Amino acid sequence: MPKLRVHNFSVSLDGYGAGPNQSRQEPLGENGELLHEWMFATKTVKGPDGTEGLDDEAVVRGDDNIGATIMGRNMFGPVRGPWPDHAWKGWWGENPPYHHDVFVMTHHPRPSFDMAGGTTFHFTDETPEAVLERAFEAAGGKDVRLGGGASTVQQFLDAGLVDELHFVIVPVLLGGGERLFDNLGDLTGYRVAELVSSPAATHARIVRA
Repeated sequence: MPKLRVHNFSVSLDGYGAGPNQSRQEPLGENGELLHEWMFATKTVKGPDGTEGLDDEAVVRGDDNIGATIMGRNMFGPVRGPWPDHAWKGWWGENPPYHHDVFVMTHHPRPSFDMAGGTTFHFTDETPEAVLERAFEAAGGKDVRLGGGASTVQQFLDAGLVDELHFVIVPVLLGGGERLFDNLGDLTGYRVAELVSSPAATHARIVRA
Protein backbone atom coordinates (compact mmCIF):
# COMPACT_ATOMS: atom_id res chain seq x y z
CA MET A 1 0.00 0.00 0.00
CA PRO A 2 1.27 3.49 -0.75
CA LYS A 3 2.36 5.47 2.30
CA LEU A 4 2.47 9.08 3.46
CA ARG A 5 6.08 9.77 4.50
CA VAL A 6 7.92 12.69 6.07
CA HIS A 7 11.65 12.79 5.37
CA ASN A 8 14.59 14.90 6.49
CA PHE A 9 12.50 17.27 8.60
CA SER A 10 15.19 19.09 10.59
CA VAL A 11 14.53 20.41 14.09
CA SER A 12 16.72 22.26 16.57
CA LEU A 13 17.54 20.92 20.02
CA ASP A 14 14.76 23.12 21.37
CA GLY A 15 12.29 21.61 18.91
CA TYR A 16 11.91 24.24 16.19
CA GLY A 17 11.54 23.31 12.52
CA ALA A 18 12.05 26.92 11.38
CA GLY A 19 13.29 30.11 12.96
CA PRO A 20 11.22 33.25 13.63
CA ASN A 21 10.46 36.02 11.11
CA GLN A 22 10.40 34.13 7.82
CA SER A 23 10.98 36.41 4.82
CA ARG A 24 12.14 36.30 1.22
CA GLN A 25 15.65 36.98 2.47
CA GLU A 26 15.41 34.28 5.16
CA PRO A 27 12.90 31.66 3.95
CA LEU A 28 13.60 29.41 6.94
CA GLY A 29 13.40 32.26 9.45
CA GLU A 30 16.25 33.76 11.44
CA ASN A 31 19.13 31.23 11.66
CA GLY A 32 16.86 28.58 10.15
CA GLU A 33 19.46 27.69 7.52
CA LEU A 34 21.53 26.15 10.34
CA LEU A 35 18.98 23.33 10.49
CA HIS A 36 20.04 22.05 7.08
CA GLU A 37 23.82 22.34 7.16
CA TRP A 38 24.05 18.56 7.67
CA MET A 39 22.12 18.03 4.41
CA PHE A 40 24.00 20.65 2.37
CA ALA A 41 27.26 18.90 3.30
CA THR A 42 26.25 15.53 1.83
CA LYS A 43 27.50 14.08 -1.41
CA THR A 44 23.99 13.99 -2.88
CA VAL A 45 23.53 17.75 -2.39
CA LYS A 46 27.07 19.14 -2.47
CA GLY A 47 28.58 16.82 -5.06
CA PRO A 48 31.74 14.68 -5.08
CA ASP A 49 33.35 16.60 -2.21
CA GLY A 50 30.36 16.02 0.07
CA THR A 51 30.06 13.62 2.96
CA GLU A 52 28.90 10.04 2.57
CA GLY A 53 27.41 7.67 5.12
CA LEU A 54 24.34 8.07 7.33
CA ASP A 55 23.39 11.66 6.41
CA ASP A 56 23.79 11.11 2.69
CA GLU A 57 21.78 7.89 2.83
CA ALA A 58 18.95 9.79 4.56
CA VAL A 59 18.83 12.36 1.76
CA VAL A 60 18.64 9.62 -0.87
CA ARG A 61 15.85 7.75 0.96
CA GLY A 62 13.78 10.91 1.04
CA ASP A 63 13.31 10.77 -2.74
CA ASP A 64 12.91 7.02 -3.13
CA ASN A 65 9.53 5.92 -4.58
CA ILE A 66 7.90 9.34 -4.14
CA GLY A 67 5.19 10.19 -6.67
CA ALA A 68 3.64 13.37 -5.22
CA THR A 69 4.29 15.93 -2.48
CA ILE A 70 2.08 17.82 -0.02
CA MET A 71 3.31 21.01 1.63
CA GLY A 72 1.99 24.01 3.51
CA ARG A 73 1.88 27.52 2.15
CA ASN A 74 4.75 28.63 4.42
CA MET A 75 7.01 26.13 2.67
CA PHE A 76 5.92 27.38 -0.74
CA GLY A 77 6.72 31.01 -0.04
CA PRO A 78 6.61 34.07 2.26
CA VAL A 79 3.39 35.63 0.91
CA ARG A 80 0.59 35.67 3.51
CA GLY A 81 -3.14 36.31 3.20
CA PRO A 82 -4.86 36.72 -0.18
CA TRP A 83 -2.45 36.55 -3.11
CA PRO A 84 -1.76 40.08 -4.41
CA ASP A 85 -1.01 38.48 -7.78
CA HIS A 86 0.24 35.14 -9.09
CA ALA A 87 3.83 36.19 -9.74
CA TRP A 88 5.30 34.15 -6.87
CA LYS A 89 6.00 30.58 -8.03
CA GLY A 90 8.05 29.18 -5.18
CA TRP A 91 11.59 29.34 -3.85
CA TRP A 92 13.07 26.94 -6.38
CA GLY A 93 13.32 28.78 -9.68
CA GLU A 94 11.97 27.64 -13.04
CA ASN A 95 12.83 23.96 -12.50
CA PRO A 96 11.79 22.91 -8.96
CA PRO A 97 13.31 19.69 -7.58
CA TYR A 98 10.01 17.80 -7.33
CA HIS A 99 9.23 16.66 -10.91
CA HIS A 100 5.71 15.56 -9.98
CA ASP A 101 2.45 17.01 -8.64
CA VAL A 102 2.79 19.18 -5.53
CA PHE A 103 -0.28 20.07 -3.43
CA VAL A 104 0.05 23.32 -1.47
CA MET A 105 -2.37 23.65 1.45
CA THR A 106 -3.64 27.21 1.83
CA HIS A 107 -6.73 29.17 2.89
CA HIS A 108 -6.38 31.09 -0.38
CA PRO A 109 -6.40 28.70 -3.39
CA ARG A 110 -5.14 29.90 -6.76
CA PRO A 111 -4.98 28.25 -10.21
CA SER A 112 -2.59 25.33 -10.74
CA PHE A 113 0.46 25.91 -12.90
CA ASP A 114 3.18 23.82 -14.53
CA MET A 115 6.92 24.33 -14.15
CA ALA A 116 9.92 22.99 -16.04
CA GLY A 117 10.93 19.42 -15.22
CA GLY A 118 7.42 18.07 -14.73
CA THR A 119 6.43 19.84 -11.50
CA THR A 120 2.81 21.01 -11.26
CA PHE A 121 1.72 23.08 -8.25
CA HIS A 122 -1.90 22.78 -7.06
CA PHE A 123 -3.42 24.99 -4.34
CA THR A 124 -6.15 23.65 -2.09
CA ASP A 125 -8.09 24.47 1.07
CA GLU A 126 -9.40 20.90 1.46
CA THR A 127 -9.05 18.76 4.58
CA PRO A 128 -5.87 16.71 5.07
CA GLU A 129 -7.84 13.56 4.22
CA ALA A 130 -9.09 15.00 0.91
CA VAL A 131 -5.68 16.39 -0.05
CA LEU A 132 -4.03 13.05 0.68
CA GLU A 133 -6.59 11.23 -1.46
CA ARG A 134 -5.80 13.54 -4.40
CA ALA A 135 -2.07 13.13 -3.83
CA PHE A 136 -2.27 9.33 -3.76
CA GLU A 137 -4.17 9.42 -7.03
CA ALA A 138 -1.57 11.70 -8.60
CA ALA A 139 1.27 9.50 -7.29
CA GLY A 140 0.02 6.54 -9.33
CA GLY A 141 0.82 3.85 -6.79
CA LYS A 142 3.96 5.45 -5.36
CA ASP A 143 4.26 6.99 -1.91
CA VAL A 144 3.42 10.60 -1.07
CA ARG A 145 5.93 12.85 0.68
CA LEU A 146 4.70 15.32 3.29
CA GLY A 147 6.82 18.46 3.50
CA GLY A 148 6.70 21.34 5.96
CA GLY A 149 6.13 23.51 7.63
CA ALA A 150 5.66 22.24 11.12
CA SER A 151 1.95 23.11 11.29
CA THR A 152 1.26 21.08 8.15
CA VAL A 153 2.97 18.00 9.57
CA GLN A 154 1.04 18.49 12.81
CA GLN A 155 -2.29 18.44 10.98
CA PHE A 156 -1.55 15.12 9.32
CA LEU A 157 -0.09 13.56 12.49
CA ASP A 158 -3.10 14.68 14.50
CA ALA A 159 -5.39 13.07 11.91
CA GLY A 160 -3.39 9.82 12.08
CA LEU A 161 -2.52 9.97 8.38
CA VAL A 162 1.29 9.84 8.57
CA ASP A 163 2.77 6.37 8.06
CA GLU A 164 6.43 7.28 8.58
CA LEU A 165 8.09 10.38 10.05
CA HIS A 166 11.86 10.83 9.73
CA PHE A 167 13.13 13.90 11.54
CA VAL A 168 16.66 15.10 12.12
CA ILE A 169 17.76 16.67 15.41
CA VAL A 170 20.44 19.27 14.77
CA PRO A 171 22.73 20.57 17.57
CA VAL A 172 21.63 24.22 17.42
CA LEU A 173 19.25 26.34 19.50
CA LEU A 174 16.86 28.68 17.69
CA GLY A 175 14.92 30.04 20.66
CA GLY A 176 11.73 30.61 18.65
CA GLY A 177 9.89 29.84 15.44
CA GLU A 178 7.69 26.86 14.59
CA ARG A 179 7.85 23.81 16.86
CA LEU A 180 7.19 20.38 15.35
CA PHE A 181 5.79 18.50 18.35
CA ASP A 182 3.20 20.95 19.64
CA ASN A 183 -0.59 20.43 19.80
CA LEU A 184 -0.50 16.79 18.67
CA GLY A 185 -2.65 15.11 21.27
CA ASP A 186 -2.32 11.33 21.56
CA LEU A 187 0.67 9.85 19.69
CA THR A 188 0.36 6.35 21.13
CA GLY A 189 -0.43 5.05 17.64
CA TYR A 190 3.23 5.58 16.71
CA ARG A 191 6.53 4.12 17.88
CA VAL A 192 10.19 5.01 17.48
CA ALA A 193 11.61 2.53 14.96
CA GLU A 194 15.12 3.97 14.66
CA LEU A 195 17.41 6.43 16.43
CA VAL A 196 20.92 6.82 15.00
CA SER A 197 23.52 9.58 14.92
CA SER A 198 26.19 10.95 12.63
CA PRO A 199 28.79 13.54 13.65
CA ALA A 200 26.41 16.23 12.34
CA ALA A 201 22.92 15.18 13.49
CA THR A 202 20.67 12.55 15.05
CA HIS A 203 18.12 10.79 12.85
CA ALA A 204 14.84 9.54 14.35
CA ARG A 205 12.25 7.50 12.48
CA ILE A 206 8.71 7.14 13.81
CA VAL A 207 6.27 4.63 12.30
CA ARG A 208 2.83 3.32 13.07
CA ALA A 209 2.75 1.13 16.20
